[in-house]
Amino acid sequence: MAPTDFAAFADRLPVGRDPASVRRRIEAMERMLEGMFTLPGTTRKVGLDVILDLVPVVGSTIGAALGSWLIWEARNLGMSKWQMARMAGNVGTDWALGLIPWVGAIPDLFFKSNTRNLRIIKRHLDRHHPSTVTISL
Repeated sequence: MAPTDFAAFADRLPVGRDPASVRRRIEAMERMLEGMFTLPGTTRKVGLDVILDLVPVVGSTIGAALGSWLIWEARNLGMSKWQMARMAGNVGTDWALGLIPWVGAIPDLFFKSNTRNLRIIKRHLDRHHPSTVTISL
């Protein structure tokens, strides 16, 4: 790999603190937690969050910790306490539903807290940092 190739690759990594990098990071995390693959025979997306819920208590707690990272990013963006409280409520609800052994994965298929939190953050970014807006197809 030539140095110019590496520089081009490094520029695409979402490691900065600017709002555009934050947007790319949180979208990647949400995709990993909520939409890694589609269940065969359905259009329902499943991610690491549902898979972790199959491990009683510990899996749900790990999923909540990963979901809390989105709240940390929201805090770094300067989002309001009300928005972060809503996001924490989403993560807490997801965590509580996931505590039910084996059955807790079923509600997680329908209550996607990380997708909800991503929507809250994107709304904030679109309003306060319009240069980060991307068009989704």
